[in-house]
Amino acid sequence: MKLSQSFNQRLLDWYADHGRHDLPWQQDRSLYRVWVSEIMLQQTQVTTVIPYFERFMARFPDTHTLADAKLDEVLHLWTGLGYYARARNLHKAAQMIRDDYADQFPEDFETLLTLPGIGRSTAGAILAQALGKRHVILDGNVKRVLTRLYAIEGWPGKKMVENQLWELAESLTPEDQLTDYTQAIMDLGATVCARKANCPACPMNGICKACKSNQVASLPTPKPRKSLPVKQTHMLILKNKQGGILLEQRPPTGLWGGLWSLPEHDKYHSDELKSWGKQQLGLLLGDAHVLPVFRHTFSHFHLDITPVLSQVKGPANHVMEASNRVWYNTTQPESLGLPAPVLKIINSLTGSDFSHS
Repeated sequence: MKLSQSFNQRLLDWYADHGRHDLPWQQDRSLYRVWVSEIMLQQTQVTTVIPYFERFMARFPDTHTLADAKLDEVLHLWTGLGYYARARNLHKAAQMIRDDYADQFPEDFETLLTLPGIGRSTAGAILAQALGKRHVILDGNVKRVLTRLYAIEGWPGKKMVENQLWELAESLTPEDQLTDYTQAIMDLGATVCARKANCPACPMNGICKACKSNQVASLPTPKPRKSLPVKQTHMLILKNKQGGILLEQRPPTGLWGGLWSLPEHDKYHSDELKSWGKQQLGLLLGDAHVLPVFRHTFSHFHLDITPVLSQVKGPANHVMEASNRVWYNTTQPESLGLPAPVLKIINSLTGSDFSHS
């Protein structure tokens, strides 16, 4: 029996007994629901995604509802899920589907690739999962399965290695049962052939080259490590007499693009902060109180954040003349997208969690 036939039979038999069959996006399966789930699952585990997916579907049950929504509301429901460009791309793609395809989700692979946030593997997963079409997938879980199955050395992110994995994925992908197959191979990588592999429970332990050669722990070859640079910032917590906290909307692109954040400045001593607040915001600020520093880590750098608290003295309504500023009411919060560190700071002050109000 060819390896591909043996692999597929073992995989589907295992999936029938041990795979995940009751995930929310597997119910009332549609192109739209599968698309949203696939975007959320990029860089994020299933258990984390499920509550976000359910809230998202309750508010945005179809592409038209998502397209017509304000980006702020989309980002609000994404708060805490990270990698916010995914949410911006979802919103933009939904608008393209509404405007260019009459609200009909594209069923053509090449057309899907023109939508923001959808690459080769994601497009394949959408069509295979929703329509049972034969398309190849190669997400992180699949890469891990294949590098171990064939004992392939070299970082999978390297183009030469990735091309080899695409060829192997193509050779293994069957002509039928695509919905089950794509879910099964992702499940295998996520639950058994995980970073810490459970080889005794794996249906492939009789044919896996890495298992036979005792290379499982060293594969996939990790990405060459570089020490992450460390950056610093001071986040200003400016509170008015009504308890509102001043937030500013960040530019639409770049770090935390489109999200609402605390003002940042390097002048945090009381006199410097008061002068800056008066000149830049037209606010009279009280003394500065420096709170403990904490670190937030991105994929490419560490950010050490120093929160600085200051009470606003006197009327502060005129700060609202700027369209990119808002007084955030922590008892009745608006539907705004907040970066995780900002939410952490606000929650530490209020002692409550209103991230999904």
